[in-house]
Amino acid sequence: MFMELGEKLSVLASSAKYDASCASSGSGAPAGNKGERGQGFGANLPAGVCHSWTGDGRCVSLLKVLYSNVCRFDCAYCVNRASADTPRSAFTVDELVDLTCQFYRRNYIEGLFLSSGIFTDPDMVMEKLIAVAKKLRKDAGFGGYIHLKIIPGSGEKLIREAGLWADRLSANIELPTDKSLQTLAPQKSGKVILGAFEDVFRNSAENEEDRKKIRSAPVFAPAGQSTQLIVGASEEDDRTIIGLSGALYRKFSMRRVYYSAFIPVGVPGRGGISDPRLPDIPGPPLVREHRLYQADWLMRFYHFNPAEILEDTPYLDHHVDPKTAWALRHIDHFPIDLQRADYEELLRVPGIGATSARRILEVRRIRSLSFDGLRRLGISLKRARYFVTLGASYIDRPEDPKRIRRMLSDQDGAGLQLPLFEF
Repeated sequence: MFMELGEKLSVLASSAKYDASCASSGSGAPAGNKGERGQGFGANLPAGVCHSWTGDGRCVSLLKVLYSNVCRFDCAYCVNRASADTPRSAFTVDELVDLTCQFYRRNYIEGLFLSSGIFTDPDMVMEKLIAVAKKLRKDAGFGGYIHLKIIPGSGEKLIREAGLWADRLSANIELPTDKSLQTLAPQKSGKVILGAFEDVFRNSAENEEDRKKIRSAPVFAPAGQSTQLIVGASEEDDRTIIGLSGALYRKFSMRRVYYSAFIPVGVPGRGGISDPRLPDIPGPPLVREHRLYQADWLMRFYHFNPAEILEDTPYLDHHVDPKTAWALRHIDHFPIDLQRADYEELLRVPGIGATSARRILEVRRIRSLSFDGLRRLGISLKRARYFVTLGASYIDRPEDPKRIRRMLSDQDGAGLQLPLFEF
């Protein structure tokens, strides 16, 4: 059936919204009349525009769509699986190029996030995605951000070309073990997905060597590669997930691992009943997803290894963040004297992030620290107070881990109000 471009955008943007490796989507609520949502006119975001964040915290708007939501794979957890009774559509290369340029000129977006269902041979799907990026760069002169999904199983030559037109490449590993992948997505192969990671990593390393010799050589995927793990669709515990993420960072220099809480999807024709291979849960495990992001941050920026984060339990604590949980298990390491501690010691203190740790070191070169001054440095004394001293001065002595945990649990609640960055 023929679809207007606006209808295609609506269908293919909706089909892309579950991919977390581009971060969050916008609220999409109507602007409202006199401050009341749901009345009046106007929309705050065009269809397909989502928000992502750079490493320095800057918000970036991207057009996030699928090239096609037709897929010959029947992954149990996916809204676009072959058996799903959902409207199907596909862009042409020219439509996507024109749409991206129009959105950019209207200042709706700063870049493009493009993925696709596997509607035919992986090489042919990959060729379509590359054609969009290439035409944007060469014909349209588009200099904005482009994130392309790698189609696992496509040839290394195509991956090499994709990296020359895109800023970032990604392939979703989806599930933590090959066993779960075979159960929920039997047409996919963990070995093939890891092979795509290896191809990107190898091409990136080769490109770095080439650029050392020839500075004018084109850059391969300068923003690196990322992936996504679905949390809660299969039985693996947090220790398995964190261990896998740590291995991906070490082996493939992964820029980010994104975690997507499993959203139960009904099976059309069965009255909305979920696939029997999937867990029967009332909603997505958002607190668990949040804790995994915090644990991931510890690995990437706080110099924790996966074994430290979960030493004697398979799951992260839902009531306190993972750094606080580690500190309570190692209460004998505390209190730490902020007047003397080095950078690595400061990073282990709950409430002190990487930025505030550096600020402490800078201020100490000039003057002595004070508890009032610590607040101005961005330190959360609600957490840090139990773990630090300034010389012989305490705020609260770390004598009873159970009491500390109870106090911090009361502040933390479900955990969804904690920042993902400084904790």
